[in-house]
Amino acid sequence: MNLSMQVEERTFLKRIDFNFAFVILALNLVGLINLYSATHGIHSTNEDLFWSQIIWLFMGWFLYFVLTLIDYRIVLRWSYLILALNILALLLVKFHGKSFYGAQRWLDLGIFRYQPSETIKLALILVLARHLAGHKKLGQLGLKDLVIPAVLILIPFGLTVVQPDLGSALLIGAISFSMILFIGVKRKIFVMGVIIAVVGALLTWEFGMRDYQRNRVETFLDPGKDPRGAGYNSIQSKIAVGSGRLLGKGFRKGTQSQLEFLPERHTDFIYSVLSEEHGFVGSVFTVILFAILFLMGLNVATQAKDKAGALIVVGVLIFIFWHMFVNIGMVIGILPIVGVPLPLLSYGGSGMFSVMAGLGFVSSVAYRKYLF
Repeated sequence: MNLSMQVEERTFLKRIDFNFAFVILALNLVGLINLYSATHGIHSTNEDLFWSQIIWLFMGWFLYFVLTLIDYRIVLRWSYLILALNILALLLVKFHGKSFYGAQRWLDLGIFRYQPSETIKLALILVLARHLAGHKKLGQLGLKDLVIPAVLILIPFGLTVVQPDLGSALLIGAISFSMILFIGVKRKIFVMGVIIAVVGALLTWEFGMRDYQRNRVETFLDPGKDPRGAGYNSIQSKIAVGSGRLLGKGFRKGTQSQLEFLPERHTDFIYSVLSEEHGFVGSVFTVILFAILFLMGLNVATQAKDKAGALIVVGVLIFIFWHMFVNIGMVIGILPIVGVPLPLLSYGGSGMFSVMAGLGFVSSVAYRKYLF
């Protein structure tokens, strides 16, 4: 009996992709190092956030291994219900949500604030993976094939826009559109989609954006236009990134972060702290870790036993990529400031749970390849 249990335990451990988990852990450690520095400045009152993040990480890793053991195909059967519950949460935010910085995005659950616009991205990935996996021919999605996905996407997109959370809404659109493109659409549908996107962007600019959101875009084009107002965050972030030079100023020696010139340095601008204190080398090292994560994830997708599993993996990788691309882009000044956290590094419970759950599904797909 003992011998049988030992063999089963070795088999269980063999099935888990610990190399993949190690890369995730490495990114977590980079995040914790920079979060500690960002929350322990000279005048900082946010020291507790570091210990809260450690708790979120433990819970995130627990979720990661639980989802690894659960067959992702079982979760896919419940994907529409999961999406419905997330949509319900978005509706609750509209009527009972907590407002911070002029946006109503969070539900107060007592022990922490839950942001449904983060978890609904993962719910959409699961639903789209289930729905799109039913199409046998790649690159042949027509207009009729896109009606249901469009409805599934537009509902959370619209509910997120009205919070207002334009950054999350754009990411919902980018993630969903990228998954559809991965399956492939007919050329005329692609051209039509581009036209609709351009027209939609113009209409959103004219009628769907608030004045402060337009100011962010205008300030992105000319930060010096309002250096103490709308352009302040972008200017301070670029100063922090540029002053790090090759090797950085050293741990907890960044002037922009330690003297608290840099706003939201524990969330949206955590990469600015990294660049200032660890320089170009530290910044590139972090990007390389993300690149390794993507390559290992793509390898899992190619070995998936079914199309749905491959689509889940691709969807999660797209999810992390767009968050990383937008976050780094805005802190170095090539994209407008839209309030998007950096996955696995920025502080936050909802964001951390969503990313770790998504990576748990990737691990689940990898785990299942040994079962047949």
